[in-house]
Amino acid sequence: MSSTLTYVQFHAIYVVPVLAALTATVHHRRNSVDWRVSGVGLAIVTALAVLYTLPWDGLLIEIGVWWYGADTVAGRLWGVPYEEIAFFVLQPVLTTLWAVHVVGPVVESVEHSRRDRVAGAAAGVAVSLVGIAFLTAESTLYLGAILAWSGPVLALQWGFGWRYLWRTRGEVAVAVLVPTVYLWLVDRLAIQAGVWVISKRYTTGLAVAGLPVEEMLFFLVTNCFVVQAVVLFRWVVHRWR
Repeated sequence: MSSTLTYVQFHAIYVVPVLAALTATVHHRRNSVDWRVSGVGLAIVTALAVLYTLPWDGLLIEIGVWWYGADTVAGRLWGVPYEEIAFFVLQPVLTTLWAVHVVGPVVESVEHSRRDRVAGAAAGVAVSLVGIAFLTAESTLYLGAILAWSGPVLALQWGFGWRYLWRTRGEVAVAVLVPTVYLWLVDRLAIQAGVWVISKRYTTGLAVAGLPVEEMLFFLVTNCFVVQAVVLFRWVVHRWR
């Protein structure tokens, strides 16, 4: 399939300018944000995003869950386009910068019991189990792969601090949903331009305004990963201090 846009051009048009704008406007939080904590948190989240996503992404590409338009990528590492690996870095940076704009000071006096931690971890495990069940059918393979892959991360985050996330749910929701909706929009534009193509064989066929629900779920859960990690990391460091 021919494309009117390359993956590099996609980043240049839709990702880099947003990063630049968020970087330019984040200065107003300089007195209310510990940049050392935020910087370390971002570095950890980004490194984990690359390490955890790269093999999963490569496997789904190999299966044929999605592929790329002719001449849209510059090269590949283990089957994954360089530009996609770059996106594993750019998305956490984008979402973290937005989160810094909207997340307030650390909330005091939030405690977690052992039962709370078990319940949070169990909820994440349940997500993975649902995903594994969906892997048994071709039409739900992509959906199942997202859920099975996201469950362990959610189990770790929810088990560690779901009560804190719930206490700050308003800020967390805004921090997650705004970049998610933006990435839904540009993902749809990229699919329309032929930068990447989502397989009909491995998807449910359900879509919103032409965007497969699997793609919507992917950006939602990955932005949850980032925001929850940043919020919980700030909370942990605050408690240690």
